[in-house]
Amino acid sequence: MLLYIVLEVLAIVALASWIGAGWTMLVLLAGSVLGLLLARREGIRAARALGAAVQRGKLAHEEATDSLLIAIGGVLLFLPGLITDLLGLALVFPPTRALARRRMVHAAERAAPGLRTARIRYGATVVDGETVTEPRPYRPTGQPTITGPAAGGGPVIEGEIVDDDRRD
Repeated sequence: MLLYIVLEVLAIVALASWIGAGWTMLVLLAGSVLGLLLARREGIRAARALGAAVQRGKLAHEEATDSLLIAIGGVLLFLPGLITDLLGLALVFPPTRALARRRMVHAAERAAPGLRTARIRYGATVVDGETVTEPRPYRPTGQPTITGPAAGGGPVIEGEIVDDDRRD
């Protein structure tokens, strides 16, 4: 806490010595007011996006993360100080918030790898089946095959995917 106060005082003193005390107060006031207005607008937008995603049954990790970052940014803007205002504006401003969201999601996925799997697999079609290992029969040349490390060079299976809205 003491380090935070020292850094804030140093930042304000440095800015005041560069542009003057009056302009520094104006910068702090304008940053807080504009930041809070932006936080309000972005917060409403994020809440609507989160509601729409939930209503559609979509995995709303981006919307929820945006809402959290906007809330943190609003709190930082509410706290007095130049550094907290800059950090708060960075979390509320959409382009920099997207960078923070990406880093936050990657950190969470590193800490809990199941989150990444759940995010990737959400909404994917799951086909029940089993793997049968048998000796490979003779294949005449010219028959198409699947290649690659995961395919094992097996024959191409023709078919179609039927996607219906039933969820069993």
